Amino acid sequence: MSNAKRLRQLLASEQFLVAPGAYDGLTARLVEQHGFPLVYMTGAGTSAACGYPDYGLVTMTEMVDNAARMAASITSPLIADADTGYGNELNVTRTVRAFESRGVAGIHLEDQVSPKRCGHLSGKEVVPREAYLENIRAAVAARRDADFVLIARTDARAVLGLDEAIARVNAALALGADIAFVEAPQTLEEVAAIPRRVQGPCLLNVVPGGRTPMIDMASAAQLGYRLAIHPAILMYAMVAAADAALAHLRQHAVSPPPPEGMNVAGLFARCGAAEWDAVRERHAAAVHEQSA
Repeated sequence: MSNAKRLRQLLASEQFLVAPGAYDGLTARLVEQHGFPLVYMTGAGTSAACGYPDYGLVTMTEMVDNAARMAASITSPLIADADTGYGNELNVTRTVRAFESRGVAGIHLEDQVSPKRCGHLSGKEVVPREAYLENIRAAVAARRDADFVLIARTDARAVLGLDEAIARVNAALALGADIAFVEAPQTLEEVAAIPRRVQGPCLLNVVPGGRTPMIDMASAAQLGYRLAIHPAILMYAMVAAADAALAHLRQHAVSPPPPEGMNVAGLFARCGAAEWDAVRERHAAAVHEQSA
């Protein structure tokens, strides 16, 4: 069964889905090891891992390559940020096929003017509605696997208001997109209104310190959201932990002790060392049999 089909099955279930944001193979593995049913490849995290802010500086090829590494690191379905689709309907077609061919289960496409920027920053611009919908049409037509999930994201709330944002995602759903993603509602009333007014399943983007007020996941499910992504959770944790470790080294001239229970072997175990040990053992056994 493809991961796209597995994602479809999860979306069809009664389970409210939570997808923490990961940005490389290790963080994707950590999300899976903690029992979450799917993983989200954050574009902001991918940009940060490349040393850039989320200003649309990372190319389609870089995003796809990162998604491919992450998808290969886990067995859970991966949803990836595909930004604006990187151009017009031709670019969007290539984008969909590139992510799909790497084993990604679904992507989201947005309507910002390129180069885009983080949805929780000021200064965003969006393309005209018909240009956005033309890209959605192209994405729907481009997928070779009918199970590949297309998430229609709009950033129009910050630029043109909530009514226009909802009109855009409803039109995208009518064209064949699977999930609506209204980025950065600004009040709890707007958060609650989106699932009521959108004619299909909705995604909630949870960004502490962003434009959207925080709610817990039980409340999000009660409001009618189908899934929630948490793109910043591991980025925030990583930066805070790295700052603390580096400050300790700078101040005390010695590395801080590792977290309780962590050592070199334990770290590599989190990266799948057992799988590779088994490969080595099978190879050694086969060599022994041949030489016997």
